[in-house]
Amino acid sequence: MSDVARTTEVAAVDSPASVKPKARTRSARPMIDRYRWYEILGLYAGIALFLFFVLAPFIEGFLVSLKPLAQLFSTPYSFIPRNGSFDAYFTMWQTVEGLGRYIFNSLFISAVVTLAVILIVVPAAYAFARFSFSGAGLMLGGFLAVNMFSGAVLLIPLYRLLRSLGLLNSYWSMIVPGIAFLIPSSIWLLRTYMLRIPRELDEAAWADGASRLYTLRRVILPLAMPGIVVVAIMTFIGAYAQQFIFALTFNSRQEFMPLPVGLFAFFGRQEVLWNELMAASFAGILPVMIVIVFLQRYLVAGLTAGAVKQ
Repeated sequence: MSDVARTTEVAAVDSPASVKPKARTRSARPMIDRYRWYEILGLYAGIALFLFFVLAPFIEGFLVSLKPLAQLFSTPYSFIPRNGSFDAYFTMWQTVEGLGRYIFNSLFISAVVTLAVILIVVPAAYAFARFSFSGAGLMLGGFLAVNMFSGAVLLIPLYRLLRSLGLLNSYWSMIVPGIAFLIPSSIWLLRTYMLRIPRELDEAAWADGASRLYTLRRVILPLAMPGIVVVAIMTFIGAYAQQFIFALTFNSRQEFMPLPVGLFAFFGRQEVLWNELMAASFAGILPVMIVIVFLQRYLVAGLTAGAVKQ
């Protein structure tokens, strides 16, 4: 066979026309379409039941804030308020004159704790995610051990420590313990997120002459921002929740009291102003809810990171 004929035969074999088209596969249907109608109904019923138990306390608390105080103890009890109004949201400021100060203190303490925790946790999580050094596993295990202790167990040692440092009866008496208790879990959470960022990005930055600090600031931080936002939100909520026990133990000055302690003013000797108490509670958590709404997309991206195998 001549070279021309052989070349023509090879070209005919390798030509696109000689390649058989692949069988067209059916497009995959969404996972929810693979269930039968009664399975879908049961799925949504389970979700609705779960949401009911989660949201029921908030719904009931909001309805209580709309009811007159005399209607709260009427029989038979009615969940839907009769002649409901928002009067409690206005009268609560006269009942507790320092309520605005209490809300400000809670937001200020939580914001300072969150900022301090983020400044400490970001480089610490990067170090645990990127460097291999002796004692790293022991230190991470120690962080978990710290979280196993309740804050009430360490109140006396913390009191003696804060008294020796002269931090009692100030904002720092609630800020310092809050930072100490929230750093361990934040390091674990952010370290897990940073482990997903490829090391090749660090190596590429080093090849271009970037330092470790520059790599962290300009390469890692933008990619880790969803995880940082999740840590910040969790820290803010944790700092908001821990203020009660720390304020009662380490602070006796009224001007530094946070909202959880200030809500005690609605508990009178003769009766409890439940409608104003619920209204003050919702007024206190409203700023947190607004922040979460604006950062929702970062929160969802951070919480779902690693849920899909890549």
